[in-house]
Amino acid sequence: MKPLFLGLAFLAGTTLQAKAQRPGVSIERIEIEYQGKTVKARCLRVQSEIPMPAGQVWANVQTPALLQFVAKGMIRFKPEAGGFPPKWEAGETYRTKMRIWGFIPFGGTHHLSVERIEQDSFSISTHEWDRRAKVWKHEVALQDLGEGRTRYEDRIIIYGGRLTGLITAFAKRFYIHRQKRWQLVAERRMDFTKQSG
Repeated sequence: MKPLFLGLAFLAGTTLQAKAQRPGVSIERIEIEYQGKTVKARCLRVQSEIPMPAGQVWANVQTPALLQFVAKGMIRFKPEAGGFPPKWEAGETYRTKMRIWGFIPFGGTHHLSVERIEQDSFSISTHEWDRRAKVWKHEVALQDLGEGRTRYEDRIIIYGGRLTGLITAFAKRFYIHRQKRWQLVAERRMDFTKQSG
């Protein structure tokens, strides 16, 4: 019961987080097509400004090592079939197990299919799914603000049947967490392109 209580407290926002650096968040109710039916889903957007040049942010975004770092503390990924590559590749699908807070299994095998990587527009899109999150379409989009600053946005379309609301609440916390850890990446001038996945 203790892990459930801690999880609910976390979702309720009772953790100690610096509100001044809080990323902007919006959630929209939408309808999408899923297995030949129209279903009610959510579109979550989380955005913030990163004090790092867009080229450096973009280079890091393309690496699984960056994902592992920004997810640390909320989700631990255990990739299957030999691990993640050093760099994401468009057209490839990767499989991983996920552990929430490092030890609670969630959703069985999570599939992460990289649909496109747009070098010119600094954007990457994935289509992801598992037993719980039946649809998890994620797009990262960057905007170069100049003077070593980048606007960073995560846009996620989520559908999980009756669990859609709960999954979206967790996703909101997760992406806020990720973007806060991006501030550490910028502060430390971290370069994940030299690390393996």
